[in-house]
Amino acid sequence: MKVVKLLHNPGAGDEEHSKEELMSTLRANGFECRYSSTKKKNIGKDIETDIDMLVVAGGDGTVRDVVGDLLDRKMLEKNWPIGLLPLGTANNIAKTLGIEGETQDIIRSWQGAKVKKYDVGRLYDVPESKFFLESFGYGVFPYLMQEMKKTGKEKIDVPEMKIKAALELLHDIILSYEAKRCMLEIDGVDHSGNFLLAEIMNTRSIGPNLFLAPQADPGDGHLEVILVPEHDRKKLAAYVQHKINGIEEDYDFHSITGKNIRISWHGTHVHVDDEVVKLKESSEIKIELKQSLLEFLVP
Repeated sequence: MKVVKLLHNPGAGDEEHSKEELMSTLRANGFECRYSSTKKKNIGKDIETDIDMLVVAGGDGTVRDVVGDLLDRKMLEKNWPIGLLPLGTANNIAKTLGIEGETQDIIRSWQGAKVKKYDVGRLYDVPESKFFLESFGYGVFPYLMQEMKKTGKEKIDVPEMKIKAALELLHDIILSYEAKRCMLEIDGVDHSGNFLLAEIMNTRSIGPNLFLAPQADPGDGHLEVILVPEHDRKKLAAYVQHKINGIEEDYDFHSITGKNIRISWHGTHVHVDDEVVKLKESSEIKIELKQSLLEFLVP
């Protein structure tokens, strides 16, 4: 019997995703289960050495919190496979990995699951942020995050309503946002220009499930750099409008792959996954891909 450590965000999901229900379901599927709440600080220190795998129950932010504690623990001492139960609003990490469906079905699938290596973006010169799992970027997205907080819309607790509110706000921002100068070097090649957004992505989607990098594979040893210049403003706005209307349409954004990136932006705000960080004006940030630091169980 495999021993799993359930790392659970008690504020995610509904009554079916309570501590008791999740532990009961894990045991019913043949796992010995131990528990820790992700609300506890330094959760990585609670993981016993005889654990066979980790189960992370929550959204993208919960996954980031857990991984942050593991990396602080120098997780290379033991690399536990992670079974992900997506209980958040966007679940961009889970969607990229193809992990969707009912909790019971996901848990049952682990008996014959494959292990998927997952790269991590290492950040240098970003205060209090050393890595990203989803994306790092400038432009309309950090501005959207600030506006969601300012308008109180980030407190909407119905996932579908929250995503729609974010899309509607993003559409308005795209139409009025002034393109900014971006100094960008990817693997030694200059790609500088004026952009509405510059996103260094590890997942296929970011924010309110916008698939800006549908070709992204977080285990392929590359990051996807997505750039939207001024002449693509209407194209980006139309893509978001289609999402608002419930139409899923492929969008071919300008994408460049790379492993080592230097970037600065004529502005002060950037987002690291789902957090906004304030930098000094036009600070240069170095990004380095760290391959295969994590392992996820995938269908």
